[in-house]
Amino acid sequence: MKSICGVEGVTAAGIKEGKYGLALIRASGTAAAVFTRNRARAPVIDLMAERMKAGRIEGIIANSGCANAYTGRRGLADAIQMAEIGGESLGVDPMAIGVASTGVIGRYLDMDLIRRQAGTLTPVSSEEAEIFAARAIMTTDLVEKHAIVRGEGFSVGGITKGSGMIAPNMATMLGFVYTDAEVDAPDLQDILKRAVRRSFNRIVVDGDVSTNDCVFLTATGEAGRINSRELEEKVTSACISLAQQIARDGEGATKLIEVAVSGARNEEDAEKIAKTVVTSPLVKTAVYGNDPNWGRVVAAAGYAGVDFEIPDLSLWIGSGEEKTPLVLKGEIVADLPVAKRAMQGDTVVFSIDLDSGSSEATAWGCDLTEKYVEINGKYTT
Repeated sequence: MKSICGVEGVTAAGIKEGKYGLALIRASGTAAAVFTRNRARAPVIDLMAERMKAGRIEGIIANSGCANAYTGRRGLADAIQMAEIGGESLGVDPMAIGVASTGVIGRYLDMDLIRRQAGTLTPVSSEEAEIFAARAIMTTDLVEKHAIVRGEGFSVGGITKGSGMIAPNMATMLGFVYTDAEVDAPDLQDILKRAVRRSFNRIVVDGDVSTNDCVFLTATGEAGRINSRELEEKVTSACISLAQQIARDGEGATKLIEVAVSGARNEEDAEKIAKTVVTSPLVKTAVYGNDPNWGRVVAAAGYAGVDFEIPDLSLWIGSGEEKTPLVLKGEIVADLPVAKRAMQGDTVVFSIDLDSGSSEATAWGCDLTEKYVEINGKYTT
């Protein structure tokens, strides 16, 4: 299995018809969720924020093509009806169904379409089923996004969607992550919040914050009790994999950008700088053009709102044996032809050492291309 169906107790199904898709996932267990920080969040987010307080769900229904956002009372009624459709299809209490939507803002759901699509789906455990489910939730995504991580006697698997409207308060993304470990709901919520901070909250495509972001984590308990530290490590690893896939598949993107910051006074400082650099349009366009204009990286670090000494900063491009110094302790050592070669592949890595402490953080983004403007300039037309 590539992702969720590799977790004991999880079955899935999905259908995609043009822009409109529907996924059904059956998995009973304790559950946790995190949601967008956008104040203009969709009614479905309000509904789920309330219902997830129960700490348990039986399944998920998710649609693509329409975000059901900024749709008022009708939007909330439609989200409730989606839960009812999901409950009917899976044979469980609608109150225990997670609901998610993604697509165009300011349009109402086609409930007849959703009901018809749900009637065609029967969740099963297979690689084909998880592929169909991942495909069903895609919007401008070019590829499905899967992750599976194996622990000692347990697994963590997830699918997600996301390509544009991606900013470090999650992204225009839906994420459904599962483990067969047995975990109490409050502990699961803490694990998810920390994992999301180090993964989905550290990716940037364009700096926009979505109305519909949500990540659900369900623990089926099939594998029994697991060491909580090991479980959190595997959940975080799965979420990082999915987050990197979102950044790599950014709208119009040709390259993944990774920025690793070390030597910070605390993790929050390192995180601020890493996210600021991957958000910078000047850094993103330079990466697209294979232009080793590394001064843009230093400039972005400088306006991130973090207190550090610029003369202490060191900067490298590349990774492993290909890691090339550009600045060492404030001294320029850049070999521009070598730096340009380091930008030729589909992944560009910048490493920054602040020499101010022992904390570190990594963020991911993508280059900014003409294709991004083309996609978003005509998104609804």
